Amino acid sequence: MEAYTGFAEVYDIFMDNVPYEEWADYIEDILKEYGIEDGLVLDLGCGTGSMTQELAGRGYDMIGVDYSGEMLEIAMDKREKSGADILYLLQDMREFELYGTVRAVVSACDSVNYITEEEELVQVFRLVNNYLDPKGIFLFDFNTEYKYREVLGESTIAEDREECSFIWDNYYDEEDQINEYELTLFIREKEGLYRKYQEQHFQKAYTLDTMKRLIEESGLVFETAYDAYTRNAPGEDSERICVIAREHGK
Repeated sequence: MEAYTGFAEVYDIFMDNVPYEEWADYIEDILKEYGIEDGLVLDLGCGTGSMTQELAGRGYDMIGVDYSGEMLEIAMDKREKSGADILYLLQDMREFELYGTVRAVVSACDSVNYITEEEELVQVFRLVNNYLDPKGIFLFDFNTEYKYREVLGESTIAEDREECSFIWDNYYDEEDQINEYELTLFIREKEGLYRKYQEQHFQKAYTLDTMKRLIEESGLVFETAYDAYTRNAPGEDSERICVIAREHGK
């Protein structure tokens, strides 16, 4: 799993199309359905803290965990500006540790797809189960195989902004079910010059059936799944799926 480095600096600029507020409303509604209206909530793979901030603003006591120090620096800047009481931890989600249990764990923006080995994803799920309160809820989303194969695979995405530009080349290996991102960034410096960064990212394509199996292997209980932040059932052409699982003993 690769940490975000140069991309962290401009991540929020290129993610301005993500409706964090709407997604946070959705997550809040789900949590309330399961009786979780307040208390400690973990944002696993929190990135620059956009979702963490949203949920903190809805009254949850937030903890954010991420593997990238560069991303967490931005998250902590947001925390300072907002005055939110959020604990950020620089940890690998495959080995994360908390000081106690939480009422819910959330993970948005396909963070779990960065775990490219099934046994490692089971370990993530085991840790989630371990740190959830009894009957606590785990809500996460993931990109589907359909999205990697039909939408992203073998495509190039490019954007040009005033302060930065990027070229995002995608390569999907159907046999290994791995999508490789080759990311080239040009970020404007103070003196008006542009600095070039290059990063490589890998994400694993999982099916919903595989996710169910891994959830059960971890000790969690699969509750339900929806098509991308809706209440509709997932379909063959779903690009993102939201999963709800429940704690089931330690």
